[in-house]
This record gives sequence, structure tokens and C-alpha cells, in this order.
Amino acid sequence: MAKLIELKTFIDNRGSLTVFEDHEIPFKIKRVFYIYGVDNSQRAGHRHHKTRQALICLKGSCVVHNNEGVLKQDFLLNSPKNCLLLEPEDWHLLDGFTPDTVLMVLASEYFDEKDYIFEDYK
Repeated sequence: MAKLIELKTFIDNRGSLTVFEDHEIPFKIKRVFYIYGVDNSQRAGHRHHKTRQALICLKGSCVVHNNEGVLKQDFLLNSPKNCLLLEPEDWHLLDGFTPDTVLMVLASEYFDEKDYIFEDYK
């Protein structure tokens, strides 16, 4: 089941510093990628056999529509101090990207096209 967590953030007159450490991300990070420059398109539209993910919107905002087979939820990612944790069973679709969105994704597995399940739950 998807879970939104707030990352430790330090704010003072010099700006903000957000930190995540291994105890906050519940898996070993094997891959990092960014999604940016998205037009009105939808992204993702899949779940996984094995891969766990952590999504952090570094700039701008987007919406994550999540379906874990029983519960459907929508998450607005609009702050770099928020992190959405996705489990393999979380079928997710991304949309509503603002023009300046930069979405960072941390993944527990290296890319493997056989790990992707594109069918949503019935």
C-alpha cells in the first residue's frame, strides 16, 4: 500500500535542506531517475512484480493515482519534503504535471522490462 511520508527538513534564513537516510527509505536504492519536461501526457500506468519505489517531487507538482487492488488513492506531490513510497502491487498513473515539475524516483531494482505489469486491477 502506498504511503506518504515527510522527510526531515531544516529551514532557516539561508533556505531549506531536506535529508533522507536509509532508515527512511525502506529498501536499498539500486536506481535513480528523473521525470521532467512532461507535457499534458500521463506517465507510468503500471505496477511491478518486485520493484519498490520512492517518489519525491523536487520542483513543481504532479498527481499520483494509485490502486493497490482494493484501495484507490490520489496523492498530490508538491513539496520536496514529501516522499511517496510505492510497493510492487501499487498500480500507479502520473498526471497533472506543472511545466516546471522535476520528479525524482528511487527504485529498489535495476530496470527489467519483465518486472512491469501494465494491466490495472479489474
